[in-house]
Parts: sequence; C-alpha cells; structure tokens
Amino acid sequence: MVRLDFVGVAFGALFFCLSLTPSLLPRDWLFQGLIGGLNAAIGYGIGVFIGKMVRRFVLRRRAWWPPSKRILYALKAVIVSLSTAACLLMLVPAAAWQRRVSEEMGLEGPETPGYLRTLIIAALVMAVCVSVTRLLIDIIRTMARYFIRRWRLHDEVALFIGTAIVVVLVITLINGVLVRGFLAGANRVFQPQNTTTRPGVTQPLAPERSGSPASFAQWDTLGYQGRNFVATGPDAEELTRINGVPAKEPIRVYAGLQTADTPEERMAVVLSELERTGAFNRKVLVIIPTTGTGWVNPIAARAIELMYNGDTALVASQYSYLPSWISFLGDREKSMHAGRLLINSIHERWARLPADRRPKLMLYGESLGSMAGQAAFNWLPDISRMGFESVLWVGPPNASPLWKAITERRDPGTPEVAPRYDNGRTVRFTQANNSEQIVRDTEAPWQGTRVLFMQHASDPIVWWSEDLLFTRPDWLREPPGLDRTPTMRWYPIVTFWQVAADMTNASSVPGGHGHNYGEFILDGWAAVAPPDGWTSEDTERIRLALEKTAAEDGPEY
Repeated sequence: MVRLDFVGVAFGALFFCLSLTPSLLPRDWLFQGLIGGLNAAIGYGIGVFIGKMVRRFVLRRRAWWPPSKRILYALKAVIVSLSTAACLLMLVPAAAWQRRVSEEMGLEGPETPGYLRTLIIAALVMAVCVSVTRLLIDIIRTMARYFIRRWRLHDEVALFIGTAIVVVLVITLINGVLVRGFLAGANRVFQPQNTTTRPGVTQPLAPERSGSPASFAQWDTLGYQGRNFVATGPDAEELTRINGVPAKEPIRVYAGLQTADTPEERMAVVLSELERTGAFNRKVLVIIPTTGTGWVNPIAARAIELMYNGDTALVASQYSYLPSWISFLGDREKSMHAGRLLINSIHERWARLPADRRPKLMLYGESLGSMAGQAAFNWLPDISRMGFESVLWVGPPNASPLWKAITERRDPGTPEVAPRYDNGRTVRFTQANNSEQIVRDTEAPWQGTRVLFMQHASDPIVWWSEDLLFTRPDWLREPPGLDRTPTMRWYPIVTFWQVAADMTNASSVPGGHGHNYGEFILDGWAAVAPPDGWTSEDTERIRLALEKTAAEDGPEY
C-alpha cells in the first residue's frame, strides 16, 4: 500500500497548482507536467516536515489528538479529494493562461482537454522524486540503527550522524561524480559535431578569412561554428551591389579549440591572423566573445559588415564544445576567462598602434558571450579607459558581473526591466521588440563610448537567478515589461523552477521575445556604432538586405 503523508499531499497539491500559473514563456502540457511534478514533490516534502513539527510541538499534549480512526480516515479522504479536485480544476485556467502568453508571442496555445494530460506527467514525476527521497531516508534510518546498536548512541545523535553522512555522500556524488560525469559525457556527445561541417559550407579562398589556404588557422581546426563563421557572410562584390559604392573584402578571424593546444597559444594564432589579414588597418575592429560552442550570431556579423561596407575585421575564438546552457551551469568561469583573455590580448596589441592609426574598437557579445565579454572589465569606466568606442551586449545572463552591478545601482525610480544608469551618459538599456522604441531608448545626446544592453522582459536567460528561490525580484514587483504577461506572480521556490524551465525554450520563440534577438540586432548596432552620416533610411536598407539573405539562404545558425 502506498504510504502518504496527507499534510504533504495538501502542500504538494498547492505547489502543483501554483506551478500552473504563467511565467515568462509558454509551456506545453508535457513541459508543464515535468515542472509541476517537481514542484509538487518539493511541496510534499515541505508539507511532511511541517506536519511532523506541528504534531510534535503543537498537538502532542492535546487531549483531543489524535482523533478516532473514523475521523482520521474521513479527514484524509477529504484532503485527497479536495487536492485532486483543485489540481484538475486549476488546469482549466492554466490552459487559458498559456494561450494568452502564446498569443502575446504570436504562437498557438494549448487546448484545454489536451492540457489535462499535465496531471498524469506531474503525478509520475512526483512519485519518482518522493520514492528517491524515501530511499535516502530509509538509508539514514538504517545507519542510525546501526550506530545505536554499535556505539550506544542517543537516537537524535545517531540520526544526525546518519543524515550528515548521507548528505555529504549525495553532495559528493552530485558534484564530484554526476556533474563531472555529465560534463564529460556532454563533451563526448558534442565533440563529434565539432568535427563536422554544415552542408553547403566550403573552405574560403579569400586570404582575409581564417581557414583559407593563406591562414595560420587551418580550416579543419576551426570547429563546426568556426567554419560557419569564416565561410559565410557577404563578400566585397555583394557589399558593393547592396551599398552602391566599392567595398572591401570583410576580414573574419577565428581560432578553434583544435587550432592550438592552450588558450594562450590560440591567442597567439589570433594575433598572427590579425596581423596577416591587415585587420589593424581597417576602420572597425570588432571583438566577439562567443557562446559555449563558439557560435557567432550571423546576423550581428553580417549587419556590421553591411553598415561599414566591408571595412571591418571581426575576431572570435572557441573555448568549449558544449552548448551555452551547459557551459553556464557547469563551467561559467571558463567562458569568463576565455572572454577576458581574448579582449585583453587584442587590446594590448591595438593599444600599441598610434592613436591616429587605430581602427574603431568595438565589442559584441550575446548570451554567454555577453557575460564572457563583461569579465574583462571591473567597472563601467574601464570600457572607456581601454578605448572601446561601441559595445553591444545582447541577452546577458543574470549572473553577468557588470550588468548586475549597473542594474543594482540604477537611477532611482527606474525599473529593473528598463533601468537607467547615470542618466544614460554611457550605458543604455532597451527591452524593446520594435525599431521605433529602440531608437527612442538610444536617442541623443549620447557622447563618447556607447554601451547598449538589449534584454527582453520575457527572456529567462536575463531574469533567472538563484535568488528567485526565496526573494521576489524587483522586476516582479514593478509593472510588467513590454512582453511579459501581467498575470505572472512570484511564489517562493515555484517561480525559480518555472523560470529555470523557461530557459530551455528561450530561443525557440519568435523574434522579439524570449532569447531571440535576431530581428533587432541591426537596430542595436545602428544605435551604438553608426557610420558617419548614418540615417534611419540606411538602417531600413540594410534590414531589407538582411531579410533577403535570410529568405534566400535560410538562417545561418
């Protein structure tokens, strides 16, 4: 017979119902079942603990406790019936909430009958979690009984020692075995893809590209994303046709994990490539710390090359085989070290040039690449001090050091989702998913170094943090951002898992929402790095060219 604590059942049902409330992004029935089951298991555990404490310290000496078996069975039956009914009934408004969130993002939401399957998945997930927890508790009790028999320990002391041993073993197992094993296994899974090449991508012949016959970075060492980066994008002929004036062949420099054995040796190759290609003689030099796999957003790269008619040099380097979400959870320090090394190495060489012969120094970072780039600066003035003219950071993770510091110190009265710092003198933020609002957020006066953070109100990468477990953030106290549903509420523990689940789907929503910024990166570049005489008509002309390329060639992701 299944043994259930009925206070735990009530709390489990409560946590499941709360998990059905809307969060940042839409969730289908399967995903909601997984997150609902996990929250229900946590609620069940909390309920069991509260029930034990109440029975031990509140009801223990009451004359009427425990009640008769008949009353106790009736009470349990009422709790189970009400909990089940509440969970079923809550699925009806939950499906409606998901339809509204989906509609906000131009997606089709779930139908109510199909959404009822959520409860089945949640029950299975909860059962697995509770079973594992009970197994650990049984192990603790077995160890305690052994200690009592062997060393005549007091019950509480034996239980404490048994609990401590099991907790240490579980933490060691998770951190030392499961996490490392997961990262090692993920490396083995994703490393083979790094040796492949996307269909239609061939080795570049232009000497301005890494991986070409003239390059110090051999084609077969660049990795999957590196080969995509150097072998795609506009050439001088295409740029001349689009802009109507003679263009230069854009420079793209890249080093893959196989290009050299150590990060320092890869940086030496990068610097040699910059010298070989004449990158320091171009008008613009853009440093691009990459995401986990070494990916560079092709729209961001193509946009700046179109804007400057090829008088550009773009440089990036790979530091991992793993997707960003795995790198972020398992080894974020590695990404930050790689970004710091890339920026400092190139900046040191750039700074030795005569001031009147240096290219404009720019920095671009998206997602984990944004956090990696921020690691090179202790504080905002360092960006200007190092000579960067323009910085565009897109979808920064909540743990990004510079972003977090600026956001916490934002001007009084400005919301966390759209903060203002130092009245926008150097740094600006935009949550906009339309060009007109981005222009308003970045309008003049804006002198000197320009730093722009692009962050959607619905982007879980930006808003997820460990603090969500027990602290309501400002962005959930304040009026909702542009594309966040006003019905989202903060609940301890529950919201943490909701937003964590949203992160896995963050890039799959339409452009302008979640972690999908592709449609408006051009507007970000136009705000922080406009060429002399640049107009809104020029931005729209480049936008049409980008859209035409996407329609003809498909996305370069």
